[in-house]
Amino acid sequence: MVATPEKQQQQTPTSSVPQDRVAVLLMGYGEVESYEDFANYNEQALNLLTAKFAPVPTWIYPPLAKLLAVFDLHEWGHQHDNFISPHNAIFEQQRAGIEKNLQARWGDRVQVFKAFNFCAPFLPEQVLAEIKTQGFDKILIYPLLVVDSIFTSGIAVEQVNNALTKLVDGTEHWVKGQRYIPSFYSEPEYIDLLANLVEDKIKTDLAVAHLPSQTGIILMNHGCPHKAKGFTSGIEESEALYNRVREKLIYRYPLISPGWLNHQTPLIEWTQPNAELAAKNLMDLGATALVFMPIGFATENHETLLDVDHIIHGLRRRRPDVTYVQMECVNAQPEFLQMAADWANPQIEALLAEQALVVNPSLAKAQAQHTHDHHHHGHHDHSHGNEHHHDHGHHH
Repeated sequence: MVATPEKQQQQTPTSSVPQDRVAVLLMGYGEVESYEDFANYNEQALNLLTAKFAPVPTWIYPPLAKLLAVFDLHEWGHQHDNFISPHNAIFEQQRAGIEKNLQARWGDRVQVFKAFNFCAPFLPEQVLAEIKTQGFDKILIYPLLVVDSIFTSGIAVEQVNNALTKLVDGTEHWVKGQRYIPSFYSEPEYIDLLANLVEDKIKTDLAVAHLPSQTGIILMNHGCPHKAKGFTSGIEESEALYNRVREKLIYRYPLISPGWLNHQTPLIEWTQPNAELAAKNLMDLGATALVFMPIGFATENHETLLDVDHIIHGLRRRRPDVTYVQMECVNAQPEFLQMAADWANPQIEALLAEQALVVNPSLAKAQAQHTHDHHHHGHHDHSHGNEHHHDHGHHH
């Protein structure tokens, strides 16, 4: 009886005042589920990723993508019994779990949409069009990626910007508020979760047969090329993440190494040691058991599954006396989904409290022209300073 009037009281304001809503755009790579899509997927990836570190002319992308598709087909189809990546299904679990946690606090004022960098029908352009159609005008861009780099969040923002440019109509932009969540490599809860998962695995699977000093731990990061045309390559954040997780484990388990999962492209200098070399090094130091833990990936994918499986397969042939344990990413662990929602809460709060942005995209050209003319008159003799100024703006 008592609850009824209170409930009615709460409902009245919401029905009469239109409330702001926030669309959370959760972004991931996405992976091919049908083998016919390989060439298309590869072309997208070459366009967005390879272009950032390898001097490859664009005309070569379509034929190169088709050639790579042949290798993919061989690896996934023949070597791995028609492997289908679980990435997209896990990402959907992550999306649903994060949305559930957010809605526990915000109700239906917040909705979580997923976008994949390389997979239709969830390309950022398609998903943003849907967000616009549903009447959302505040967006939280949320790449669910452990490390910020040009190959992760960089391409996510690039794709969002391209999509938003195409979705303009009229003089006033439909987006009235925007926020962004950077990587979470330094979040204490994530670091604790990774360390706890490794410790639990060792206790349940290995402790009975191996001393702690003989238990090697390979903490696997996403491999990075050393040169990325001046963009952030992800190496620093990946190393910081590794050091923090290592710090949690080292007092009990002295044999710990980074293991980078590289795409060994020729002529490109990649991060070292790769996971295979890391394993050999630890075995040289007396490891009788090896734990492979992906820390630089939040969602399972072909790298954490096929590449690691491939590495373990090769090592086992040479050293059958060693025990190999392949661990999963954090995936849809309830603790992870809760912390991922918690990281979004302050940004959602800010978006709902902020005054609406009013942006007229058609003014951008005029503004650029105006500042150019202004510089031209004001800095006639300082061409060097002018160049520097333009260059500086370019990097951001």
